[in-house]
Amino acid sequence: MKIIDIIRESREPLFSFEILPPLKGNSIYKVYSIIDRLKRFGPKFVNITSHHSEYVYKPLPDGTHKRVSVVKRPGTVAVSAAIQNRYGLIPVPHIICSGFTKEETEYALLDLNFLGIDNLFLVRGDQSGESEHRDPETHNLYASDLQRQINEFNRGIGINDTRIEGIETPFSYGMACYPEKHEEAPNFESDLYYLKKKVENGADYLISQIFYDNRKFIEFVNRCREEGIDVPILPGIKPIGRKEHLNILPKIFRAEIPEELAARVRACKDDREVKEVGIEWGIKQCRELLEAGVPGIHFYTMSAAESVERIAEKVFGSKELGVVSCEL
Repeated sequence: MKIIDIIRESREPLFSFEILPPLKGNSIYKVYSIIDRLKRFGPKFVNITSHHSEYVYKPLPDGTHKRVSVVKRPGTVAVSAAIQNRYGLIPVPHIICSGFTKEETEYALLDLNFLGIDNLFLVRGDQSGESEHRDPETHNLYASDLQRQINEFNRGIGINDTRIEGIETPFSYGMACYPEKHEEAPNFESDLYYLKKKVENGADYLISQIFYDNRKFIEFVNRCREEGIDVPILPGIKPIGRKEHLNILPKIFRAEIPEELAARVRACKDDREVKEVGIEWGIKQCRELLEAGVPGIHFYTMSAAESVERIAEKVFGSKELGVVSCEL
């Protein structure tokens, strides 16, 4: 079932979350442990992030160094298939530009299509370690380029205009949005312009970057509606769990932390207290957003699975997983 249909047909706000594939050498059961904690809240889908290979420099006998790629996490195709098979949940693998050629992306699409996984989430991805001189003939440089490749694939056209047979169900996909503006956008209006293009070109729904001030998200949604961006927009929530998050999260995600929250975190004696503050803030945030009429809440679980569980308990309550299974 398509995510956009689930959102539109749901009679109550939906619960969904994002997981990070395990590091190379770690068991898939680390992923399962997170899902086992959260499945009782009836998740409508599970996003699986994707990460490009990292690079190391190995010394050579002549004293020089060779740059080699090191794959540190299993691919989203494998993790998505495992989740679908074990739980009957709808997996939504991330497809990214960074670190992947158009050919590698096509291979992933073929595998996903073969497995009957037809929901995707498209993002450009982390640019750290990426070459500044990637060839646009062989690489997707922006999420809009990736979107173009997916749209062509849905029409049965592969890279180099090759014909792809056997696409029974075209991919549906969501894309990211930024309530506090993308870090590279020159201004908010420019960010909205390109976001509208993503929707016009096929994005069925949007999931926001994390934020901690609900007013900014609501204002962002209102601006989107004024610009004619009418697809569902899910707020992305990640609870604060450590004191260092006050400095790290604004740098990484460009998310401003309200002074009320920052002051409470600064007053904590240790990270255990910070975690409790983060949970309380998350509960308050989610309840306000649901009262404002959002179609659901999407949680980022990285290093925060327990906090997400406790927030969801207060906001959504337990549900039978069978409700999800019967919708597939």
